[in-house]
Formats: sequence, C-alpha cells, structure tokens
Amino acid sequence: MAKVKVGVAGYGTIGQRLADGVAKQGDMELVGIADMAPTLAIRALYEKGMPYDLYLVNGADTAKFDEMGIPYKGSFQDLVDQVDVMLDSSPAGIGLKNKRIYEAAGVKAIFQGGEKNEVADVFFHGYANFEKGLDQNYLKLTSCNTTGLIRTVDALDRAYGIDKVAITIIRRVADPGDYNRGLTNALQIEKAPTHQAVDLMTIMPHINATGILVHTPVTHGHIITVLATGKNGKITKQMAMDAFKDHPRIRILRMEDGFLGNASYFKYGRDLGHERGDMYEIGLWENSIVESGDDIMYAFVVPQEAVTIPETMDCIRAAMHMQETREEGTSETNKYLGIGKFKAMGLG
Repeated sequence: MAKVKVGVAGYGTIGQRLADGVAKQGDMELVGIADMAPTLAIRALYEKGMPYDLYLVNGADTAKFDEMGIPYKGSFQDLVDQVDVMLDSSPAGIGLKNKRIYEAAGVKAIFQGGEKNEVADVFFHGYANFEKGLDQNYLKLTSCNTTGLIRTVDALDRAYGIDKVAITIIRRVADPGDYNRGLTNALQIEKAPTHQAVDLMTIMPHINATGILVHTPVTHGHIITVLATGKNGKITKQMAMDAFKDHPRIRILRMEDGFLGNASYFKYGRDLGHERGDMYEIGLWENSIVESGDDIMYAFVVPQEAVTIPETMDCIRAAMHMQETREEGTSETNKYLGIGKFKAMGLG
C-alpha cells in the first residue's frame, strides 16, 4: 500500500513537531514543510542539513532565503499539489484562508486548535471520536489542554461512565522562547466557563462540564485539576488508577519519585533524550487522586508543545481511512511514536 503523502504548513512550535511526527510514521511520507521567513526554526533546519524539503508561502521574501543560502523547493502551491493531506499549523486565522487553496486542489486538511471551529467539518480527538473523522476532508484538533483533558475523562467514561466534570486549568502563559506576553509577575483569571470545558462537551456531548482557567507566568506545561462525577455510582481511587494505567498516553507520576511539578516532567523528557525534551503523554499524579464523597478528583500536567502530535497522527489515519477504529488507529500512531513502552516496563 502506498504511503500517505503529508505536508505541513507553518514550521513553528507545533509545525516542527508535526513534521517530526509524520516522519516517524512508517506508513506516511512527509513531502515537505512550508513557511514564509527564515526563522530560528528554519535556520536550525538548515544547520541540520535540511532533512525536510522547504516550500515558501505566498508573500515570502525569497531574497532573505537566498542571502542565507537556505534552499527551497518551490511554492506553497507546489507542496499542496503533491500531498494527500495538509497539516495546517499556521498562525490562527491563516488556516481559514489556506483552506481555499486546499479546496481548489482537492486536498484534505487538518487544522490545529487555534483555528475557529468553522474551518472544519469535524472537531476531532483520537480516542473520543475517531470514527467521526473517517473519510472527512477538513478536520480540526482540540487544543493542547483539551487534548490532555479528554484523554483522562474519556478513560474514566469508557470504563465507568461520567456524568459531569468541573475543571481548573493552571495555564502556562507562553511557550518557551516566546516574548510576546511580556515579562510578568502576575496571575490572570479568565471568565468561566473555559473553552476547554465547552470543547469537551462538543466532543463528548453526554457529559456536563464547566471550568475555570488561570494564566501563570511559566512556560513548561499546564496543570489541570478535574473533579469528576460517575454516572453509575462512586468511582474509587483504585478504579480511577486502573483506568488511567490502561491508557497508553497517560503516565502515572509520583511525587516521591521526584515528579514535584511541571518542571520535573519537562526535565524528565530531556533526561530521556527526547528531541526538544518533548513528552507525548500527559503526566497524572497518583498523589493527586482523591475521593471526595461520590466524586473523584485528580491533577495532571500537559506538555503543551507536543501533546497534540499523536492525536494529529490519529486524525490523518481517520481522514485517509488508514484504519477503521479508534483502537486500530491510535495503536498504529503509538507504535511509530514509541508511546506506551514505559507501561510494559512498569513505569506508569
């Protein structure tokens, strides 16, 4: 069977990781990436020997690339014309404009969480609604927070049934290296409910969700707490642990092992030798799982730069009908990304 040909639009924080994710999939081919300026990410790509072909979007200043000696293969249209599906990680709002190019070329496209829902036919999560993405042309991923959140809620819901959840999100204010949010010593709260709660209900309409979000002046990961109410009775700590341990994209962390917070988890990714220190799995603290009456409460860290990459690979599989079911699709993605090996080693 021929490999699915994939392109990536936008080579920023997410685009770099999407390109790497596709390159690791044995049944996909990364045709190239597209951007418009010789950013630090593009400079690093050049210094690494241009492992991915570069195409320039409309409006790019070719003279700047020529001056630096950075080679490019052609235009954005040239890239689109060669692929089966585009992964669009352009700045928010640009994806909607790019969609017209994809439609004209008859190419499928998958958009990241920053785009408005109107850009896509399906709001997608690999574990919660894989089958809804089958053969669809335009799909949108959930945000990093919503992606991690749904992993946990879906795990509990499939095992025991969930009626409602209350969510608190302690959100990193910017990605590492971003200066657009300024230097700050403050916390900022958003109006409730958060979009993550609303998005969860869009993906899982049978669950009532509400939430609060607080921006914090840190860069390495969000921390989310969830208070969940079972639909069919009390969910004990052991029941919750069993469901979380069964999920390949959830790591169980313990404070006594040294996982004291978000920075510990980021450092662990670097110690593992992962490129950029990336972790595809969320880290859920065993110490945080507590029973509150008939409810269960827990907390986890979301490595925001990489957490959506596995679900994006799932999305390609659904859109291109590479697999039939969520079990088959997510299993293939996990295999190529090396997700779940730690489970077999008894490490969570």
